[in-house]
Order: sequence, then structure tokens, then C-alpha cells
Amino acid sequence: MGMNAKTTYPKTLVEAIRYFSDADVTHDFFVKIRWPHGQICCPHCGDVNVKFLAKYRRWECKNKHPKRQFTVKVGTIMEDSPLSLDKWAVAFWLEANAKNSISSYEIHRALGITQKSAWFMQHRIRLAMQSGSFTKLSGEIEVDESYIGGLARNMHKNVRERKIGKNTGGYGKTGVLGILQRSNEKQCSKVIAEIIPDVKRDTLRPIIWKRVEPGCEVSTDALAGYIGLSDEFIHGVVDHAVEYVNGNVHTNGLENFWSLFKRCIKGTHVSIEPFHTFRYLDAECFRFNNRENTDGERFVMAMQGAAGKRLTYKALTGNLEELPGLGGGNAAAVANPAN
Repeated sequence: MGMNAKTTYPKTLVEAIRYFSDADVTHDFFVKIRWPHGQICCPHCGDVNVKFLAKYRRWECKNKHPKRQFTVKVGTIMEDSPLSLDKWAVAFWLEANAKNSISSYEIHRALGITQKSAWFMQHRIRLAMQSGSFTKLSGEIEVDESYIGGLARNMHKNVRERKIGKNTGGYGKTGVLGILQRSNEKQCSKVIAEIIPDVKRDTLRPIIWKRVEPGCEVSTDALAGYIGLSDEFIHGVVDHAVEYVNGNVHTNGLENFWSLFKRCIKGTHVSIEPFHTFRYLDAECFRFNNRENTDGERFVMAMQGAAGKRLTYKALTGNLEELPGLGGGNAAAVANPAN
């Protein structure tokens, strides 16, 4: 987990609130997460020759260069944030452990910050929860596509044109492809998901080939976009117009994940912009894949993903040239923003 076995950390939300009520304890905790091996280095030049300024809770690099002084936030998603570390800790805990995510309005009320700050904070936390793993899935695999978003017929004309354009046939949802590795004796089922522009064969097959080991048993529905998978995999097809299970061939595991994700979007967040869908998807994958861990373990794992990532408000709200966090295959989410 990055923190050694002797390091204690809170196991419940009550323990977390008590634990992070002491500013010095909180700072030490974040330092152990940021530099788990105890070797503090300058985030700008990488040198370990640094001096701690206890009065200001920051370090100073002894090399001569700009921004010699740095805090534990520098080089993480929290960089340049005026919010205190205890508020960041509670926000991490809530986002990582709320099964259906948590509204920015709830964070705003719980932490005593503005809703705008809470919304920005949560999106940075979702970036920290993005795995970016390139490990291929193996064993028994399920592949299924879904569509995320509000019903176009329920939108006001101006909102519909802003979100989905004028000539879309009234669909207006974001396409998502999910790939699930079924549970086995060693681990529970794992899922990865990507935003997709369409469900054509030339779109779906390269993603599946990239994410799944050749020769695996792959179950899909009867969508034409999956035709040809038998060239690389043992491809089983279940026609949902006739049945949902045919022996061991089904996509019920992914249907379960889609129901959780749609409950997160419709039940908690109510409405999201299509070009932010991939962020909520990354967070839901994190919670699903680590569902057998304790709340404290998920909290620490989420915090460990904070280093080496940066998301500015300018990038988050529309400057696509600065937009980070698309390495997981979700760049299609912002490839054609109609908003």
C-alpha cells in the first residue's frame, strides 16, 4: 500500500475526523503518503538536499533555482490549493468510499467551503483515482457497451442543442465500452471502461485487443461491432432479444456495473456535462475494483494516486489543450465537445 505495515491510519470516518483534527499529525500523514520511503526530494529538481522550515511546514531546496521552497502539496493534485490538508483528507475519504459517489453540495456543506471549490476539489480527486493501468485482463471476460446521459426528450430545446447538437437523432448520450474480468479464486472481478465515439467494429475491436490477453473466453451480446473477435478470442455471444444467459456466456457482471454507475450519475449527480463523463467513470471503476478493501485502505490508495498529477481550473472548465488525465483511453470524451 505504500505505507509500511507499522504505519497506522484511520479505519472509519469517525476515526479519520479525530485523526486529522491535529494539524501536525495531518501534515505528517500526508508526508508519509507523498514520500513513503522517507526520502523527501525537491519536486522541481529532484534533489534530496532539502531543509525543513518547521514554522511554515515547508521545505527549501539548497540548489539555486526558482521555487526553491515547496510544501507537501506541490507536485500533486492539491498544488496551489488554499484549502487545508484536513479538508482534503475528509474529501478524499468521502469520494473514495461513497458507493454512489457524493454530491459537491454535500462536500460544500460538510467542509464549509463553496460549492464551486467542492466541485473542483472532487474532480481533482477523481483524477487521483484514475488507475492508468496497462495490464491486460485475462481469464473469463465480459464486454458490453452502454450509454450515459439524460433523455433528450426531457431537455429544454436550448439545453438539448447545447449538449447534443441539433442533428443527432435525439439520442444525445455518451457511449461507453466496459470490459470485465470475472472473479476467480485469487481476486474479485475487475472492470475497465472507456468513452467511445461509436459502436462500430473498427472502434470496438482495437480496444478489446489492447485490453484483453489473446485466447481468453470473451462473452458479448449480439452487437455487430463484436463480429470478428473469434479471430483472437474464444468468443461467446448471447442474443438479448432471446435470452440473457446461455450457459457460461453472459454479460451480467457488466450489467451490474452499469447499474451502479447510472445510479451514481442519475441518483447523486443528477446531471453532468458529457465531456466530464470519463472522470466520473474513472472514479466508479476505482470504487468497484477496490470494493473488497476497507474504507481506510481505499482512502489511502486514492491518496497515493495524488502525486505526479495536476488539473487546473482552466483546463477543467474547457481549455482542452491543457486537459490531463486522458491516458486511460478516455480522450474521446473531449474530442468533439458540443457544450
